[in-house]
Amino acid sequence: MARISLDLLQQFVQVARLGNLSRAAEQANLTVSALSHQVRQLEQRMERKLFERGPRGVQLTHEGRRLMEAVGHHFEGIDRAMAGFRCRRDDVLTLSAIPGVMSSWLVPRLARLVAAHPELQLNLQSSVELVNFERDPVDAAVRYGRGPWPGLITERLFGEWIAPVASPALLERVGDVDPNDLGQWPLLGDPGDRWRDWFAQTQGEPPSRYVAHFDNTDALQRGALEGMGVALARMVMARPLIEAGLLKVLGNRYQQIPEAYFLVYPEHARDHVGLRTFREWLLGEAGKYAEAMSYATGNNGHTAS
Repeated sequence: MARISLDLLQQFVQVARLGNLSRAAEQANLTVSALSHQVRQLEQRMERKLFERGPRGVQLTHEGRRLMEAVGHHFEGIDRAMAGFRCRRDDVLTLSAIPGVMSSWLVPRLARLVAAHPELQLNLQSSVELVNFERDPVDAAVRYGRGPWPGLITERLFGEWIAPVASPALLERVGDVDPNDLGQWPLLGDPGDRWRDWFAQTQGEPPSRYVAHFDNTDALQRGALEGMGVALARMVMARPLIEAGLLKVLGNRYQQIPEAYFLVYPEHARDHVGLRTFREWLLGEAGKYAEAMSYATGNNGHTAS
């Protein structure tokens, strides 16, 4: 026990925080195999099993939780203490964003930023995990929710709209069913149960059953693309597919929902030159997108609660 190194304990804490060996290995600049070896080495030296391995990641055992409670807060304190000493280059920006907005909205626009500011190096992290700016080497994040986030500078980018969408194959298969009578269409249940609000706002009749329920927005959209049924899609993710003709809005009706997209960053990042450049560009792109969505929805969409 006396020979257990801080490195092994640090890797243990990182795996415990993330619950995923692949993400922990990436952050530690190690291979998954090397990190797994270190975890096993720690377990052997302590003569205790610390993690249960499963198909969706790792979970702490009872002994693992005891160890995390004993040492985790010490490493968090070290991270906080060292945050102010990290060297951040003004020409390098590390940004975290949720996968949907990263791939569907942000990345298609980044060529304009790169062309205008070739001196700026971008490090992009796609993750659903919230960033801990005191611990993670991230300068800013694009978040989805209702905001604000305490302790962070929070700037609203644009709101989110939802609409029922279907694939051309489903439209051909269903035939002449009224696109405004969605209760007669095969519907896909969404993670946020937005159909309930949709039918309440439109005075429509919900179906007796859904074709399938999804707990993931990406999978829901994929189901609509494959013609499984009609999805109530978020426009940030669906609009590129609509413009490409892969999905079609049924009835041309939209609802604006309370959630929106925000740029968030800690106070100490305010003077980061790269972040100021990115922020100015991002707010400009967000304004153009919001204007385009206002035009596309005809300013006549309902607001869902």
